[in-house]
Amino acid sequence: MPEESPGSLTFKLVYYGPAQSGKTTNLLRLHDQLSPELKGEVMTMETKDDRTLFFDLLPLGFRAPSGLLIKLRLFTVPGQVAHDGTRKAVLSRADGVVFVADSARNQEVNNGEAFQSMADNCHRVGLDFEHLPLVVQFNKRDLPNAVPETEIRDRWANAPWPLCFACALQGKAVTETFETLLRLLYRHHALPLALATTHGISEEAFVTGLLGRSS
Repeated sequence: MPEESPGSLTFKLVYYGPAQSGKTTNLLRLHDQLSPELKGEVMTMETKDDRTLFFDLLPLGFRAPSGLLIKLRLFTVPGQVAHDGTRKAVLSRADGVVFVADSARNQEVNNGEAFQSMADNCHRVGLDFEHLPLVVQFNKRDLPNAVPETEIRDRWANAPWPLCFACALQGKAVTETFETLLRLLYRHHALPLALATTHGISEEAFVTGLLGRSS
């Protein structure tokens, strides 16, 4: 459940995936494209091994008709296998996840191992993986060796998670991926948090407020 404090509600969203799949690029492009009421700076920690040894943090938010401040904190996890402890720490208490896969044919094994790692780590930190708002993004669609979209859709046909196809470096489908997660997040939490009845927030208002669009 999101973190609650007097007058505010904070959702934690995590971008998870193998090393160099484009998690940080997603956040950087998202920061460029969004204009919510409250938008903070992106903080990154880069190392020679992996761009995000710890995390990126992108605070976003808007105020509901009731006066409640809805806030988001977006993180990425380090993709390298050696940083599994950090991945668990960042994933802990997450309210929603975007899994960023690398579309390159030669990255299929890495994608599969990272996805299994995410599922295992969700269980280890007490998240209900089966009901967690989750979007799977296949990034780097511009690569010449990208697995065809039809093949990916066939392979994931029985999976319950929405699929998005993106090129984060060019900013393509970055916001669409994020919007898909926001809709899942709202539907998951609307009733228990009385977002509509108490705070006057519809799904569209939730999405447009956090994307910075006029409703």
